[in-house]
Amino acid sequence: MALRLVTHFDVLEDVLPSLLTQAPTGDEGDGAGVLETTYGSLRVLNIERNGNIIYTYKDSKGNAVFGLYDCQTRQNEHLYTFEKDMQAVSCSVNSERTVLAASFVRYTTEGVKNELQPGSKCLTLLVEIHPVNNVKVLKAVDSCIWVQFLYPQAESHLLPQNHLLLISEEKYIERFHIQITREDGDRVVIRNPSHLPRDRIAEDFVWAQWDMSEQRLYYIERKESRSILKCIQFRGDESFNLMFEMPLDISLSGLRFKLVNFGFDYCQDREKLRSQSSLCIFTNHTGSLCVCYSPKSDSWEEITYSVFYLHKGYRKTFTAAPGSADSQVTNGITFLNLGYFVAVYSPGHFLHLLNIQHPDLICHSLFLTGNNKMAAVLPLSPLQSLSGSLVLDCYSGKVYRATLDQSYLLQFLWNARLDCERMAALHCILSCSQEPGFPEEQIIQWISEHVSACHSFDLIQEFLIASSYWSVYAELEDVDMLLQYSSVLTWNAEIPGIKLMTEELPLPLMKVYGLKGYWAKLNSNLEYIKYTKPYLHYHYSVVRREWHNLISEERTGKRRSTMYVRNILENAVKVISNMETRTLEPRLIPLLQEEDRHQRLLMGLIVSELRDHLLRHLQGVEKKKIEQMVLDYISKLLDLIWCLLETSWRKHSVHPLVPHLNSHCSAADFEVFHLMTRILDAASSLCLPLPPGFHSLHTILGVHCLPLYSLLHYIDNGVLLLTETAVMKLMKDLDNSEKNEKLKFSIIVRLPPLIGQKVCRLWDHPMSSNIISRNHVARLLKDYKKEPRNSMIDKSSFPVEFLPLNYFIEILMGLESSNQALHGFEGHDNVDAQFVEEAALKHTTVLLGL
Repeated sequence: MALRLVTHFDVLEDVLPSLLTQAPTGDEGDGAGVLETTYGSLRVLNIERNGNIIYTYKDSKGNAVFGLYDCQTRQNEHLYTFEKDMQAVSCSVNSERTVLAASFVRYTTEGVKNELQPGSKCLTLLVEIHPVNNVKVLKAVDSCIWVQFLYPQAESHLLPQNHLLLISEEKYIERFHIQITREDGDRVVIRNPSHLPRDRIAEDFVWAQWDMSEQRLYYIERKESRSILKCIQFRGDESFNLMFEMPLDISLSGLRFKLVNFGFDYCQDREKLRSQSSLCIFTNHTGSLCVCYSPKSDSWEEITYSVFYLHKGYRKTFTAAPGSADSQVTNGITFLNLGYFVAVYSPGHFLHLLNIQHPDLICHSLFLTGNNKMAAVLPLSPLQSLSGSLVLDCYSGKVYRATLDQSYLLQFLWNARLDCERMAALHCILSCSQEPGFPEEQIIQWISEHVSACHSFDLIQEFLIASSYWSVYAELEDVDMLLQYSSVLTWNAEIPGIKLMTEELPLPLMKVYGLKGYWAKLNSNLEYIKYTKPYLHYHYSVVRREWHNLISEERTGKRRSTMYVRNILENAVKVISNMETRTLEPRLIPLLQEEDRHQRLLMGLIVSELRDHLLRHLQGVEKKKIEQMVLDYISKLLDLIWCLLETSWRKHSVHPLVPHLNSHCSAADFEVFHLMTRILDAASSLCLPLPPGFHSLHTILGVHCLPLYSLLHYIDNGVLLLTETAVMKLMKDLDNSEKNEKLKFSIIVRLPPLIGQKVCRLWDHPMSSNIISRNHVARLLKDYKKEPRNSMIDKSSFPVEFLPLNYFIEILMGLESSNQALHGFEGHDNVDAQFVEEAALKHTTVLLGL
């Protein structure tokens, strides 16, 4: 299953044993009776902001008992016993654990003396529990009441007074202000309990959700047949603000009143729960704000659900079919918050992992059906998604921590047959890159073995871009709008089993300014959507023209500012140094061992451009932090390329790759060569940098693996680059057999002039002497002007009497003397007129077959 539920709390294992050890001994309080009574009534009521879990059960006398499980100490604490046989609906305790609020409901016709007014069914109490003392009746009404204490920002910051939310089934929310004083040492009492100040927070709402972690209240009002979503943020200084409001185009027909995360009504039957509309809101620290909605449906042959990406300004409506044609959905839809993803789950039928960080393309979200063996893995009972990726199984009393299952996703990646599945699974698993046990080596192995598997997108490009993005995302979350997340810009192919419709939405109307934390990030996302066209994602292609200009200037001898080029090359040195620092184990593939000036120029340019891009848009971030992040980002990209090659080579050998040009090509050589060709193609189209030494190794392997006609075709089409390092090795390692001479000459004639001259001086062969002589003559005759000269030649100074050659050599000697007098001796490796004469005679001898 793509989801993994790790048990965070189990009421039967973490609470029940403790209760049994505390049970009174003797008569009716002993043994099996206590176990049966407690086990049958034990259930979770609430989870507070600090993670403490409040539970309730009936003791042997039928009294309602409240307890607290401390998740830090893993200890249980008795809070309060209500000596009446009533059903607890809701309970909350303040952060100091000195005051408890609870509500009860009576399902029998028997009256409860004193506390309940005639006809009322719900009793709400405020109790002093340090120690247990006074009990204050807050409400005794005929409608259900839920309670929730507000918590300070930090446990150490105690408020001068406590604040309690009271949510009524009559569609209003009140906040009570509770002053607490200490008497007789540590005895806590409520000051003036008969006159507690209160204010009305909201009214006339039909739906509300509580975010325990962030202390936010979301609710929907119905105004003139429209649904208006609002959010209130409660702050540590006891104030609260209406943060935003916006209309939601959803149908709430049949939904009279519903609360989310205010506890669970255990008396609802599952059929009623399934038939209702499902609505919940998820956020995370990146500034995302999603409304997940599944309308009430009479027919479950097709399932429709919508996600309002309010931080992106659009709504996506999905229509999915159950896993098999004859299957029917019996448990409704569950939405789970997984941080960067939202899981839409229909037990036994499908699981849809929706990418909420980058939801633009459907291919970045993974859709799994029952055919993917994911049926009946998650519990069939109702699941309640809480903050921090926590999930409450409402019937079993278990709290899970939900995460993506990396091992399942990796296995799914190996077995996937569709491009959309590979793309989505890859992004799901890469989003876990900062978690322990991240299987990067296995992902790289899969990439190296499937480089040609995808036809809708370039797998290597996608892996390099997405992995580099996630490698620095944890350092600075604001980069999500500034760095490229995917190499794919559009996706038009359908996803089997699901239909999609996208609609634009009005953006939430923010009501508060001077925002901080999550709200500042959300507002930044909204401003980005509102005003930024085109979007600000950095693309490597912006440096392509400048890089080509620098290379062209070097070839033609034109140079711009020396300081400018030096700074670019220094950036490249920093990247390579950063890579070497991160590379702990020795590598088998020989890279980073040569200058490779062109790649260093590209690397340095990208560092410079990307750094300026981030500095321009991240005004409040230290320059040093951005510079280091850029180095880490480029280093990661280059290291991934290196790791791809390493993984491919290690499948065949544990020894370093040292290509011997005189040996036969092995399967390992050819596999690495093929992978390097695909990497080069992926990098070139996006203008990504390559590790220095990549082109030389690629060319050497090409000479080793390809027949001559294919090799020359690769060279002429720019796939293989003739670097000085590669050609020098070729000239040294290959002998002068007829086959190798043909290869060497074919390569020499394709070299740039400067490299060609160096290589010719290294190759001791008549052909190289001929080329050297031609270059020397061309250089001397470049500015030659014919002048009258003596036609008589001293024949004794020439070894062979051949007048045309003798006359030509004398002209060259004269030009050499003139140049030496004017410019001094430049010393072209002792190439002079005599060398030219000898080369010409040897060449003529070969041509005449002498």
